[in-house]
Amino acid sequence: MYTDKKNILQLVALLEAHGITKVVLCPGSRNIPLVHTLSNHPNFTCYPVTDERSAGYFAIGLALNGGKPAAVCCTSGTALLNLHPAVAEAFYQNVPLVVISADRPAAWIGQMDGQTLPQPGVFQNLVKKSVNLPEIHTEEDEWYCNRLVNEALLETKHHGKGPVHINVPISEPLFQFTSDALPEVRVITRYQGLNVYDRDYNDLIDRMNKYQKRMIIVGQMNLIYLFEKKHTKLLYKHFAWLTEHIGNQTVPGIPVKNFDAAIYAMPEEKIDQMTPELLITYGGHVVSKRLKKFLRQHPPKEHWHISPDGEIVDLYGALTTVIEMDPFEFLEKIASLMDNRTPEYPRVWENYCKIIPEPDFAYSEMAAVGALIKGLPELCALHLANSSVIRYAQLYSVPSTVEICCNRGTSGIEGSLSTAVGYAAASDKLNFIAIGDLSFFYDMNALWNVNVRPNLRILLLNNGGGEIFHTLRGLDMSGTSHKFIAAVHKTSAKGWAEERGFLYLQAENEAELAETMQIFTQPEEKERPLLLEVFTNKNKDARMLKNYYHQLKQK
Repeated sequence: MYTDKKNILQLVALLEAHGITKVVLCPGSRNIPLVHTLSNHPNFTCYPVTDERSAGYFAIGLALNGGKPAAVCCTSGTALLNLHPAVAEAFYQNVPLVVISADRPAAWIGQMDGQTLPQPGVFQNLVKKSVNLPEIHTEEDEWYCNRLVNEALLETKHHGKGPVHINVPISEPLFQFTSDALPEVRVITRYQGLNVYDRDYNDLIDRMNKYQKRMIIVGQMNLIYLFEKKHTKLLYKHFAWLTEHIGNQTVPGIPVKNFDAAIYAMPEEKIDQMTPELLITYGGHVVSKRLKKFLRQHPPKEHWHISPDGEIVDLYGALTTVIEMDPFEFLEKIASLMDNRTPEYPRVWENYCKIIPEPDFAYSEMAAVGALIKGLPELCALHLANSSVIRYAQLYSVPSTVEICCNRGTSGIEGSLSTAVGYAAASDKLNFIAIGDLSFFYDMNALWNVNVRPNLRILLLNNGGGEIFHTLRGLDMSGTSHKFIAAVHKTSAKGWAEERGFLYLQAENEAELAETMQIFTQPEEKERPLLLEVFTNKNKDARMLKNYYHQLKQK
């Protein structure tokens, strides 16, 4: 029988799955659940060593004999510090050593409890990876624990070999051994530098071809990549391609972009038909919360993430495979190896999303963003600020010739304007930025800058506060909290814009919006930058947006 501690069961099951079966066990009480589980499992070879200083070096010897990672497990407190010299040796000798330390619950560290000290990160830059496992109480805890262990074990041989540290907090009672088997665990694998002669590469192709429902999601990519014609058709027909405007031109064909609204309106009986069996992702961040929720609640059988750095990014909670490779190189390599059949699944997504109508809002922030997008010149850059603006833009079709930029690395409101000003300073195109009032006024010093050029056009959506807070389900902003949460204000950019040399325009109704937008989007004004401030009512806009989604649901 094994311990009932779920974080330990995940760890031991993944050690076995990753082929790490030689373990040095040191004595102690806090690590008894670990020792008991490892020593009672038939697939582990365990070596008792009393002195941790010696145990660490003994484990190095095990790892050197054969080149596979070996593990050493110790109890809490200074026992872990005694492994430090061996960890340093493993780091500089590039030995794949897994240090497993039992720990007290975090609440008791520094409280004069016995055998306690801050253990997470204790080896600092002498290990390739250090993780602190959660104690598992929820499904999310279990997913997180599984991911952390996979990350640590994969790192023992990623870009060279070396030691890693896995710290395991364990609460009392320690001695309940009620589990009769290790759990089925998700094992994440990483492939590096694949080529067509690799057995692993052919295995991937075979796995890919067995799935009927294949989807590729492209996150943010600040570039244009043109696929060769011979690859475009082959790739495009095999996958449902989903991306947002911030994916730019990095898809071999016309992707589905209005999936966020489509998922919102999706009837229950259609969900199984739309859920992918194989999900492949590349690129950076994805804005849509609905897409993330949809795939987390209806996970694919496999999720492959392709990235040049091989990092573990488990956005949808179903990651199985990391392919460390340039995504375009990978796609072009697999294009000719796909089976000849044309699956129905991509057409299912395309046809379903075609019936989702593009909105036609009355005067509002959404209408202003739509008017800007429809009036954009063929070749220009469109900068989208975070929060509401980037989500409004996703409601409309943007020409593929327009380059889309947005600070989605951390998705903060600060710096959107400064980034756009910097980009425009080095650009030979017109640069449009759509930005909300909080983002603008927070970063208004971006215009206090001698580098502002006439090719900059700012669409400022001013509704006197944070629009996105009015769309958050369950948030009641009645009473005094409203002014603190939504940052209510009565500020206009007129004086600041004119002082900084901008041509200032403003709109307060539909007719004024149409008139000013015509001036705003035309390239004739070349002498100075432009700022169009659109004043709207946040409450009315929020109701309008909710009605739009409600109507989608009814259809």
